[in-house]
Amino acid sequence: MTLATFYIVLRGLHFSSLMLMTGSLFFSVWLAPRRYRPRLALALSMPVSAGVIIALLSAVAMLAVQTGLMSGDWHNIAVPSVWQAVLTTGFGRAWCWQLLLGLIGCMLLLMRHRLCQPALLVSGLLQLATLSLVGHAAMHDGVIGSAHRLNQAIHLIATSFWAGGLLPMCLLMRHARQTALRQEAIRTMMRFSRYGHLAVALAVLTGVMNSLFIADWQLPAWVLYYQLLVAKVVLVMLMIAIALINRYVLVPRFRTAGDRAQQQFIRLTQAELILALLVVALVSIFATLSPV
Repeated sequence: MTLATFYIVLRGLHFSSLMLMTGSLFFSVWLAPRRYRPRLALALSMPVSAGVIIALLSAVAMLAVQTGLMSGDWHNIAVPSVWQAVLTTGFGRAWCWQLLLGLIGCMLLLMRHRLCQPALLVSGLLQLATLSLVGHAAMHDGVIGSAHRLNQAIHLIATSFWAGGLLPMCLLMRHARQTALRQEAIRTMMRFSRYGHLAVALAVLTGVMNSLFIADWQLPAWVLYYQLLVAKVVLVMLMIAIALINRYVLVPRFRTAGDRAQQQFIRLTQAELILALLVVALVSIFATLSPV
C-alpha cells in the first residue's frame, strides 16, 4: 500500500470516528430526556470511546503520512526536522487543532464528571469544524474562502448528526422493546427524526454549495473528481429515500405491523449506515483529487 492510498484510508477512518462519536453524543447529551441520558450514555460508551481514541490516533497517523508525502520519502517520517517543517505549512498549522482537540477528548474520557459528555461533544464538533481548514475548503482566500470554510464546517456537522445517529438509532430500537425504557427511547427517536429533517436539508444544501465553490461557479470538466462526486450524490439520494421510507412508511406501521415493521426499520437503518460509510470512502478518495 502506497502512502497516498494509506492517507485516503486514514481520512475515511478519521471522519468515520468523528461522525460516530459526535452522532452518539448528540443523543446522550441533547436528544434524550434528562433522566434517560445516563442510561443512554452508558449504552453508547463504547462507540463514543472508540471514536475519541481512533480520532486522535488517525490524526497523528495522518500527520505522519503527510510528512512522508510532502517530503517525497516515507523514510523522512522518522526525521524530527521534517515534522517541524510540515507543521509550519498551512496543513500543519491547521492540523494542530485536530491533535490538540483529539488529546483533550481522550483526557475527558478519563474524567468522571457530569460535564464530560457535553465537553466531549464540543470537542468533537470543533474537530469537525476545523477539518474545513484543510483540503478543498482551504483553496480560496478572503471572503469567498471564509464562506467556503464556514459552509464546509456546517456540512460536516450536519452530516455527522444524520449519519452518525444511525447506529444509536439501532440501539434505541432495542431499548424501545423494553417496558422500562420504551417511553424515553421513543421520545429520543422522535426528537432525532424532527431535527434530522433539518440536518438532511443542511447536508444537501451545503453539499451543493461546496460543489459550486470548488467549481468556481462554472460548469466543471468531467474529470474523475466529479465522476466520484456524482456517485456520492447517488448514494446520498438512496440514503434519503431510505430515511423517508423509515419515517413515513414503517414508523406509522409500528402499532399495526408490530415486530415485522420494526425489524424492517432496523434493517433499512443498517443499510443506510452502510451507504453512509460508502459515502465517506468516496469522499476520502476524491478529497485528494484535483477538481480541474
